[in-house]
Amino acid sequence: MAYLLGIDTGGTYTDAVVLDDNANLIIARAKSLTTRPDLSVGVGAAIDAVIEQSRLAPSDVSMVALSTTLATNALVEGQGGRIALVFIGFDETELGKADLKEALNGDPVLLVKGGHSHSGSEITPLNIKSIRVELESIPTLITGVAIASRFATRNPAHEIAVRDLVHDVLGVPTTCSHELSQSLGGPKRALTAVLNARLIGLIERLITATELHLTSRDITARLMVVRGDGALISASAALERPIETILSGPAASIAGAKWLTGAQDALVSDIGGTTTDICILTNGLPKIDPMGAKVGKYRTMVEAVAMHTFGLGGDSEISVTDGLEGSLTLGPRRVIPISLFAQNYPDIAHVALDRALALEAPPPGATSFVVPQWQNYPEGLDVREAAVAQRLSAGPLQWSDAVVSRVEESALARLVQRGLVMMAGVTPSDASHVMGLMVDWDAGAATKALTLFGRHRIGTGERLNPDPKSLAQLILDRLRLQTTWALLETAFSEEGWKNAADLARHPLVAAGLSNHSKVSRFNTGLALPVIGLGASARNYYGPLGAILGCRIILPEDAGVANAIGAVVGQVAIHAEGTITSVGEGSFRAHLPDGPAQFNDKDTALAALRTALTQQATEQAKSAGVEEIRLTENLDLREAQIEAQTMFIEATLRVTARGRPRITN
Repeated sequence: MAYLLGIDTGGTYTDAVVLDDNANLIIARAKSLTTRPDLSVGVGAAIDAVIEQSRLAPSDVSMVALSTTLATNALVEGQGGRIALVFIGFDETELGKADLKEALNGDPVLLVKGGHSHSGSEITPLNIKSIRVELESIPTLITGVAIASRFATRNPAHEIAVRDLVHDVLGVPTTCSHELSQSLGGPKRALTAVLNARLIGLIERLITATELHLTSRDITARLMVVRGDGALISASAALERPIETILSGPAASIAGAKWLTGAQDALVSDIGGTTTDICILTNGLPKIDPMGAKVGKYRTMVEAVAMHTFGLGGDSEISVTDGLEGSLTLGPRRVIPISLFAQNYPDIAHVALDRALALEAPPPGATSFVVPQWQNYPEGLDVREAAVAQRLSAGPLQWSDAVVSRVEESALARLVQRGLVMMAGVTPSDASHVMGLMVDWDAGAATKALTLFGRHRIGTGERLNPDPKSLAQLILDRLRLQTTWALLETAFSEEGWKNAADLARHPLVAAGLSNHSKVSRFNTGLALPVIGLGASARNYYGPLGAILGCRIILPEDAGVANAIGAVVGQVAIHAEGTITSVGEGSFRAHLPDGPAQFNDKDTALAALRTALTQQATEQAKSAGVEEIRLTENLDLREAQIEAQTMFIEATLRVTARGRPRITN
């Protein structure tokens, strides 16, 4: 018998399932809270629970596969480690392209002379001595370095040289842009490298926590990780390229949705604590985004499913918009629900909430708490950050106790951005507890928090809503409205409509959803069913069918769909290279180790095919694939000029696929 252990670590929950691979049957399922900063506690609890429930011996587990939304969540919330970018052969103006400057967010940039031409020829030699001095003078503590060189996809020599230098000088993880994508577009490759460098520490902590707990349970099965396109990669590959795990959880959810429902055509909407991820399933397959994965505001060069990600989840922060009506809005930032915070810290939560409830006018931040997320006191803090961190060194505090001056608010925001602290506040999960839809955590604290939140004064001078149940219903209605917008935006975007986000919120669309029929008539909805996934989908998605005029499918195991999807995928390793020509009878194959010159196209293509096949095959074997299926795709660009065929460029992609070895 072959038993597969699937694990999915999300922002709120870590799920685990055991799948009988021969019978195609789930035999155990479990959930635990995702625990920050020590992910091993939550991961270990989920693994222990599902192993004990299934009564498997360690040797019975044939494969372990891990999916996660942590990388996606970090990018949506603007979190991650501090990094530096070595930008080779580019000028400062190019930092303004592809949202690169925004992604850097003030982190140091080293503008270095060098780089290569389109043909792979060196433009300017590297000054290694000068770069060493600049690396040694970086003014802040960093956790990684991103390296992007002009036309590194044609010749990676300068990126490799700087990578070796960084390891020698700083001893921190590096990310070379050519290792992530073979596409042209330097600033976009640099952006992808920057985001990858930010995520290395996060994914390393998750994989290490998982591996250590598996070892403690004597489970020796291979650990695989779900990539953003739904394929499986080895844990070692995920450690090198964590950016490839963005949309890992959502990609796994697509596979899980198909396995659970057998649906061929549907919108799959997966709601977690931080994000709602929506993908369209067509003929049983998700579409791959040809432009590269987009997460939050950033368009990367990572190949992934065409997923539409929205900062909307069960733990989304709730805020009140300006204006007379004082309407609610949710997200994109995730906070710890008050009901969960109170369960973990009852004395802090209830004392603070009761004190605020005794006042006629609760102070700002009465329902906000700050929770430190570090295991060891963080280094590299400025004076104001250190002042806030010092107060939190003994444990969580109410917001007003953590921040004692206005200038410290921005310091707290920076600590949140770096993932060193998390905020706790009112969320849809708290509203669900007030309405009795959830019973997992402290419903009494949720009621107190919503009572306080409802005392917020709006533009008219009146209170937002003094009744906690009435306010809870408004919050759930708002979540469903924003979910409706997200589903419509996804549908409109897939249909090719421009300005899909604005269109989804247009008054005429709203009229169509209510089947407006007076002088004019409007009707709007979805033509495909919606598969709702996520632990809270049953709480929120039921009424959407009537709103959107479509069938809502809520599978019984919707809450662990990602963990299911993690173990039903296959390994798919891609290797890609190009051939360019600098003149008649001169063909340059851009091989993984650098360019090589040939006198004819066919010889160059054969050399490239051999190199890429070897690269893909070796990586597939290292991922545990024994029966490898090789496919290739050749994009040959030629032009007819005066009855003669002129070679322009060729791009070859070799893919090695197969199931990872499952031991019996």
